[in-house]
This record gives sequence, C-alpha cells and structure tokens, in this order.
Amino acid sequence: MLDTLRSIIQEVNGAKDLNASLDIITRRVQRALQTKVCSVYLLDKNLDRYVLMASIGLDQAAVGKVSLGAEEGLVGLVARRAEPVNLDNASIHPNYVYLPETREEQFESFLGVPVIHHQQVLGVLVVQQVEKRIFDSEEEAFMITLSAQLAGLIANAEARGAITGFSPSGIKTSDVSFDGLAGAPGVAIAEAVAVFPPADLSAIPKRECKDIKAEIRFFKDCLDQVRIDISELKMKIKGQLRPEERELFDAYLHMLSDQALGNEVVARIQEGNWAQGALASVAMSHVNNLEMIDDDYLRERATDIKDLCGRVLFYLQDKQQNERVFPERCILVCEELSAAMLAEVPKENLAGIVSAKGSGHSHVAILARGMGIPAVMGAIDIPFSEFDGKELIIDGYNGIVYSNPSDELRNRFQEIVNEQVQLSEELETIKDLPAETIDKRRIHLWVNTGLITDAATANQRGAEGIGLFRTEVPFLLREHFPTEREQTDIYRPQLEALHPKPVTMRTLDIGGDKALPYFTIKEENPFMGWRGIRVSMDHPELFISQVRAMMKASQGLDNLHIMLPMVSNMRQVDYALHLIDRGYAELLEEGLNISKPDVGVMVEVPAITYQIEALASRINFISVGTNDLIQYLLAVDRNNPRVANLFSTYHPPVLQVLNDIAERAEKVNLRYSVCGEMAGDPGAAILLMAMGYRVLSMNINALGRVKAVIRNVSFEQSKILLAKALLAEDSEAVKSMIDLELYNAGVERLLRTARG
Repeated sequence: MLDTLRSIIQEVNGAKDLNASLDIITRRVQRALQTKVCSVYLLDKNLDRYVLMASIGLDQAAVGKVSLGAEEGLVGLVARRAEPVNLDNASIHPNYVYLPETREEQFESFLGVPVIHHQQVLGVLVVQQVEKRIFDSEEEAFMITLSAQLAGLIANAEARGAITGFSPSGIKTSDVSFDGLAGAPGVAIAEAVAVFPPADLSAIPKRECKDIKAEIRFFKDCLDQVRIDISELKMKIKGQLRPEERELFDAYLHMLSDQALGNEVVARIQEGNWAQGALASVAMSHVNNLEMIDDDYLRERATDIKDLCGRVLFYLQDKQQNERVFPERCILVCEELSAAMLAEVPKENLAGIVSAKGSGHSHVAILARGMGIPAVMGAIDIPFSEFDGKELIIDGYNGIVYSNPSDELRNRFQEIVNEQVQLSEELETIKDLPAETIDKRRIHLWVNTGLITDAATANQRGAEGIGLFRTEVPFLLREHFPTEREQTDIYRPQLEALHPKPVTMRTLDIGGDKALPYFTIKEENPFMGWRGIRVSMDHPELFISQVRAMMKASQGLDNLHIMLPMVSNMRQVDYALHLIDRGYAELLEEGLNISKPDVGVMVEVPAITYQIEALASRINFISVGTNDLIQYLLAVDRNNPRVANLFSTYHPPVLQVLNDIAERAEKVNLRYSVCGEMAGDPGAAILLMAMGYRVLSMNINALGRVKAVIRNVSFEQSKILLAKALLAEDSEAVKSMIDLELYNAGVERLLRTARG
C-alpha cells in the first residue's frame, strides 16, 4: 500500500489543475481498492454544500451538478463527525439520501473519510461496493492516509481557484477571504506585489510576460551562461576526478539542453508565463516527481535539478530584480517576509503586508506596527505567488485577506480607512497632554524604535523617551557588521533628537526570528539557542565595539541608557558590566568627555524574574520584555501561526508574573518598566499601571490610543480591575473584564479591533 500511495501522490503532483488531480485520485483509488465506485465531494463554501467533483463508477453527468447539504446524507455525516464512516448496508442508514442522478442505488457498501486541512473539513473521499461488506482496517487506513496527504494539495488548489473568482463548482465568486493572524492594526486596499527570496524556486510568483520573444531570448541567454559556468567548473576540477565521475557534469549539461528542460521552459513562456515562473514550474514538477521515486539514485537527481535551475534563476533575477518598480500603493505578499525585503520598498509606496509565515508577535509584525502599516501574518493557506498584480483588501485588525473584492466590500473597507484617518486626527489633539488618569496618577509613555527616522517621529507624537532602541535593525539593513564609526553615526542622531529625554539602547539582539544575512545562525530551536546576550558574550569584540559607539555618541548629551537582552544569569551581567567599564575607561583615556550611562537588564527569561534582588545590587533598572517572557512562560513559539492563538497577554499566570516582578523591584528600590508589545495594548496598559509600572514603552503608533485610555480611567478603578483579573482562570475572562471597563469609560471607539 505504501508504494501505491507514493505513486498516487507522485502522479497527482504532476497534474495541471485541481480537476485533473481529482480524476487521478478517483481512478487510482478505485483501482487500488478494487471497488466499483470512488468519488470526491468538495465543500463549496458559497453554497454550503458538498459538490460531487469527480467520480469513477457514478453517472458522469452528475459530476459538478449533484450536491449534498453540509449535514445531509452519509457524506454530510462524515464531514460533521470529521471521522471515517464504514457501512455494509448503507441504504438502511438513517442518514442515507438517495440521489437518482448518480445511479448509485445498487451500491450497498460505503466507506467515506474526511479530507481535513488545519481543522477544517474540505471534502469527503468515498468508495462504494455492490456487495455488502465492511471495508477492512488496511483499506480504511489507506484512505485516511491518502486523504491526509491530499488535504494540503486540495486546499492550495482551491485557494488558487478562489483567487480567479470561481468556487469548486464553477460559480463566480467575489469577496474571497483567507484567514491569518492579526499582525498590525489597520486596513489597506491596494495592488499586491509578490516578493520572494533570491534564487528560491519554490517561491516564484506567476506573472504574465509582456514580450514573449524577448523573454525567451533572455531565458536562453541565462541558460547559456549556466552552461558556460558548468563547463568551466568541469575543466577546473578535471585533474581531481576520475573520468566516470566527470560524466556527471555531462549529465548536468544535458539537463540544461534545449531538448530537456530548455524546451519545457520555453513552452511555458510561450503560454504567457514569465521566465522565472516558467522555470520554477518546470523545475518543481520534475523535483516532486523524482522525490517520490523509490530508486535512491533517481531521488538524488531532484537535488541536481534544484541546483541547476537555481543557477539559471540567479541569472534571471540579476536583471529582473533590479528592474522592479513598485506601484504607487502596494501590499507586499510573501511566504516569509524579512526586514530586508521590507526595507527595499519605499515607505510611501507600502500600504500593507501579508506573510504566509510568522505571527502577530514576529519581528516583522512588530516593525509593521512601528511603521503604522497594516499586516496579516500566518496566512498559511494563502497562495501568495498567485496574488501578484491583483487588488487585495487586508484587515489587520482581524487578520483577514480579501481577494476579488466587490464594490460593496471595497466601499465598506474604504469607510474604515477614512475612519482611521479621522481617529488619527483626533488623537493628534492630545499628543502634548500628559498621560494622567482622572484621579491624577501620572504614567510616562516612551516608545520603541529601530529605524533611523523613528526618533523624530517619536518627538512629534509626544513621547517622553525611548524605552527600547533596537540596535539590530541597522545591522539587519546592512551587508556587513557596521564599524564602530558607522554605529556612532547611527546612534548620535537618536540621542540628539530626544535630548534631554532618555534613550535606552539595547545591545545587539540577534537570533530567534532576527537573522543577519551575513551572520547565519541555524538552529533547530533558535528561540532557546544562541541569541541576545549569549552571542555578545561569545563575541566580546562585537559587544565592546557597540557599547563604545553608544558612549561616543552620547558625548555632551548624557541621556544614554544601555540595556542587555536575554539575560538568564548573573555571570552574563557581570561580564557585560566588565566590558562596559573597560570600554568607558578606554574612551576616557582617548580624551572623550563622557558620563557613564545607566545600565539595565531586559527581563524576558523566566529565571531572571526570581533574581530581581541580585540584579538590584549590580544595575540601575530593569525593563520587562513581554514578547519573549510570555513566549517562554506559555511554551508558545510566537512565530508559529498554528499555536499563536495560545499566546495571550491576558493569561492570568502572565499577569501574576508581571505583578510579582513589580512587587520585587519595588521592595529593592529598582527602577522598572515595560518595553514589550503588551505596553502598547490599551487594555493591558491599564493592568500594568495598576501593578505599579510608571513607564510604558511601546510602538509609536500605539502612543495616542494608550494615552487616550489612561486619560479616561481612574487609577483606583484599575486596581479593582487588576484584583479581579489576577483571580480569573483564563484570558477570555480577563479580556471581557477589560472590554467592559473600557466601555464604561467611554473609549471603546478608540480600541475597536473587530468590525462588521
């Protein structure tokens, strides 16, 4: 059975579209199980019915026309239960529905298994037999395994069809939605631009070719260049390999010939596809087929094809990437967006972001919020390459992407866009007013920054300081480690722009979801691995260069604070302080007139929450990084869209830990604040204020909303709310309490994140 499964999947992978795939499935399964009937029913969400999309054994006239309600018949029973139904006398079952169009009255045996993708039933795979019998366990296991393997394929194919505006049954559709995760609040309506890493065959979008003849010429030129490269490589190592080993290069050259891959790609270009898309389509089709073959030698050839086609793709992109012109307003769509990709688009052109990977707590989502750009993350079912050039609506409040928008939907979301503008204007009126409760409790609102231009914006929005300057952002946007002089030139404008307000600069925090393109860290579990202070302590030359640059930049300003990330023990603190002292002494010897900055620790590793007293004897302040702290407390990878819903700032144990940190710091007279995303959540800000946190540092675009809420609530009422929240059992209960409090305060309009 295993060989049969591999063979079926291999054949399906090579199918040109969904209908062809379903025909292969029904034909091959019917033959494998030797049944009279094999059928596939797919859910048409527009009809809320399961449509017969393919069948061997039933009347072909019924295909595409016959359907069952979502809970109708045995098919509906399988879908509702989301588990197999195996019957030897189907016609007497209470859920049986006779469909005369199919002519299935003579079939008594029935086995149906659900096709499930991410907890959603997409369809039902059915086999039927004339004689009465129960299908055995091996047959049932075969069907279950096959449906699991095909679920992703069907989901992807349906999504691609939805983008063109048609449901599985061929009905014209609009307002097709794709669910993701809320990444950054806001709404955007704009043209999609698919972006992808260089030379990645699996991530090339489909794009029409304007000049077919020129595109073919360009492809052949690139192909010739790779042939030259391979020939030169063959000659270069001629003396190092035996003749039979050198034959491999002849095989490579044959693969690149016009009679092999070349002709196939040209054929795809002639159909109207651009060269990159045509090459990727041909290459991945061959790769998928080869990877399913039992023969070890042939499976290895899949790697050869990926390598060779990747080389061709490199030359194709060398010119075409440089020629990329972004529309006046565009939404970036990508499998996995990086900060570097984000930086390539002029800010004035960028309307929104959609990423198939990541979550609302990933680094890119945080950057998006800081830039005020709506973002949808973790849209894992989205065929991003198909969106290129199409109009999209993205709802960053609820994490939804809409394609083929109707005029009605477009107008509704345009009203939300207009409302966003109006709200921004209203918040502008309070930017110079203090964040003070109605009973005169003063809270200081700082901002988190990373981009060079953020400091000026922070001043304009009324920020009282910078609680977190992410020094890794300038590192991410370069092709090498910046020198001490380059870093000084980066840090000085930040300190000057805010002077005399405090500026807290976090030392280099790479690893996890922040990878430098020129300093690769590959680990199976990067969030638990080599990151933050751990990298800096293993590379003291990088650390001391950075802190020297920070202190140099602070000369004459004296508003620098230095903060250490990912600290988990006192030895790290002691070593870092030693290096800072050394750097400070060196600068004094060099004749610089500087003051020694305050040094603090970012509390984001659970272990360090129990060492607040030890920290107080060494450092000047702590700042809670809620993003990672919550991630580690709840054992949730915040970048994984499959579990991101488990990440909650309102989880009662999270609140209890934050409250405990504040109490411990208060006892030892250690300054404490919050600089994670939680500080920018208006509801959470009320709870943090009640715990005693007087300084909240957040993304610039959250500043106005948080201030508006604080100015409309009382500190005493927030203490009552906190006491109730700490006794709650789950995050939903806490959220309901907060929503009620904000409603009573009359500020629900400022916080509305769900829109109908």
